Amino acid sequence: MVELYLLDTNPVIDFFNQKLSFAAKNFISAIEPVISVITQIELFSNKNISKEEVKELSDFIQIAFIYDLNQKIVEQTISLRQNFKIKTPDAIIAATAIVYNRTLITRNNSDFKNIPDLIIIDPYDL
Repeated sequence: MVELYLLDTNPVIDFFNQKLSFAAKNFISAIEPVISVITQIELFSNKNISKEEVKELSDFIQIAFIYDLNQKIVEQTISLRQNFKIKTPDAIIAATAIVYNRTLITRNNSDFKNIPDLIIIDPYDL
C-alpha cells in the first residue's frame, strides 16, 4: 500500500530555506506535494517575505494539491479542539490528515503528539 502524506507548513519552509538534511530533502522531493489550505495561507503570511520567496512558494502552490475546508474537516477540527489543547490552524491541519488518512510531515511534534488517530513523521528524524 502506498503511504500518503500531508505537509505541514514548517517542512515546506525548511525545504525552501535549505534547512533540511539531505535525507529529509530527498524524502520530501519524492512525495506528492499535498497541503491544507491553512498551510497555503501560512506560507504567504510573513510580512517580510521576499519577492524570490513569493515566486518559489507560488511555483510550489501551482504543483501542490491543496485540501480546502469541507464539512468533514470542520467536524473533525471541532472534535480535536474539544478534546485536545491545540490551536485552530494546527487542528485544521491535523483534521485534514485524519480525514484523508494521510501521514503528517511536521517538525512540531509537540503540537500534535496527543492525537491518537494522527500519524506523524518528523523530517528532522530522517
